[in-house]
Amino acid sequence: MKDYRQYLDPKVVDNLGRLEVKARFIVEGFLQGAHESPYRGASVEFAEHREYSPGDDLRHLDWKVYGRSDRFYIKQFEEETNLRCIVAVDVSGSMRFPEVLSKDAKIRETPGITRFRYASLMASAISFLLLRQRDAAGLALFDTEVRQFVEPQNNPAHLKNIIQGLEQGCGDQERKTSLLPILGELAERVRRRSMIVIISDFFAPVKETLAGLARLRSRHHDVLLFQLLSPEEIQFEFKRNTMYRFMGLEDSGQLTVDPRAIKKDYLEAMQEFLRELRRGCLKERVDYHLVDTDTSLEVPLTTVLSRRARRAARR
Repeated sequence: MKDYRQYLDPKVVDNLGRLEVKARFIVEGFLQGAHESPYRGASVEFAEHREYSPGDDLRHLDWKVYGRSDRFYIKQFEEETNLRCIVAVDVSGSMRFPEVLSKDAKIRETPGITRFRYASLMASAISFLLLRQRDAAGLALFDTEVRQFVEPQNNPAHLKNIIQGLEQGCGDQERKTSLLPILGELAERVRRRSMIVIISDFFAPVKETLAGLARLRSRHHDVLLFQLLSPEEIQFEFKRNTMYRFMGLEDSGQLTVDPRAIKKDYLEAMQEFLRELRRGCLKERVDYHLVDTDTSLEVPLTTVLSRRARRAARR
């Protein structure tokens, strides 16, 4: 495996500072009071000890261990496990944008970061934060099916396993996105209530996407959605006044056209697509965030995680 630190920009990690990944809804777990547990009282089945941290319930201190070691340890039980989070990353052909552009179809002098690379950095940063706060992080890579699934663990060394999964990379250009069966599979596969972070461009029929999200929410998962789009896709601005050859990102053909002639219709269609997805997420109580891939990674992460932390503090 390549040096995993290339996925964790020290500047980004430093800027994220003391942020915590807060569960928006009640999940199966707790962390020093950060996550509200759906369980009341402790399971009678002892699992393990962990060191005491400020804010822990003093009722669960093991005084016998303290007497032997002169250190404070908390008893953990089977049902008192940390927050579990699956970061699901789209690896379909469209996630290779703008790498897939041919020379005569270039829209930038210098190609920007690909969507998949941005998604990989985002997934790595979220996993790092989760593991740092002793929560369990896992990974799912998908296009028309789940290509790889890394079970959640809360061992800090598990970050390397997640990054190894991400290094599998984006699929070939012809792989399409099929969200309904993927989200349905995740709903069946992730049995315990968890946090599900989905990173994709979501270029799929909105109704199918929302149906898949509804299945996740019906299992009481906390769903956080990051939609990654490039500036060109959001604004449809092009520097040269000339004809461009637009290429389908998932084997959907080509179109040669003057962007100025279709800009108005394109922007109207794009805004309607985004509105439909955003409204559907709001209805399903899914946390939705649109991310411009030219934006520094710490900006959306800081915005989203700070907002969720404020929500959790108000509960």
